[in-house]
Amino acid sequence: MENPKAPLAHAFTEAERAAVYQAIFSRRDVRGQFLPDAVPDEVLARVLMAAHHAPSVGFMQPWNFLMVRSAEVKQRVHDVFHSANDEAAHMFPDEKREIYSKLKLQGILEAPINLCITCDRSRSGPVVIGRTHIPTMDLYSSVCAVQNLWLAARAEGLGVGWVSIFHEKALQDALGIPEHIVPIAYLCIGYVSHFKDKPELEAAGWLPRLPINDLMYFEQWGEHDAEQADPLSQTLAEMQQAIQQQGIFPA
Repeated sequence: MENPKAPLAHAFTEAERAAVYQAIFSRRDVRGQFLPDAVPDEVLARVLMAAHHAPSVGFMQPWNFLMVRSAEVKQRVHDVFHSANDEAAHMFPDEKREIYSKLKLQGILEAPINLCITCDRSRSGPVVIGRTHIPTMDLYSSVCAVQNLWLAARAEGLGVGWVSIFHEKALQDALGIPEHIVPIAYLCIGYVSHFKDKPELEAAGWLPRLPINDLMYFEQWGEHDAEQADPLSQTLAEMQQAIQQQGIFPA
């Protein structure tokens, strides 16, 4: 006899599932709320191990983790950021530039831990299962490690800020990273005074959260369910409305 509960046999308990969604929906890119408190090694070990257990194409595990704790190295990286950030400010039109100038886009010096996650594209050799036709899959795998770490950190009460305003070569030089190793993410990590209710750029009016149904296609690119005739479209619309208007997230 078939087990009618088979589809749910591997689901988490309600409390476990709620915790996963809480980590996802309360995760924030933290810039200015870092506390000076040290992060215990056992906590760091857990979030690093979570990153190391990310999925990777061909099981190549292309990542490395470069830990930065010294004030001297942080200052060197901050100088690299500062130079690129000055350039970036002039790339936006006037109305955006004013908002940009008020944004804090890094916590390099304030965060007790800085971490650079990299991608070694030569790992496992030139031919890798799953990367034979899309060579950038190793880069995407390394990004999965970033997301694993970010969610684990949020569950531990740690804030994480992804700093991306660098010239890649300058960042490599500042950290002694070989030319063939790609810096994927420079992360600021530490305990925080608070997590913001909304992403900072959304709250600042930089960009709104896009309606998910505007991003959904069915069967072919560009095929929208404009009338929301599909029950999935209706469910998504109701869920996003509950999030935006009532602050009720899936659990």
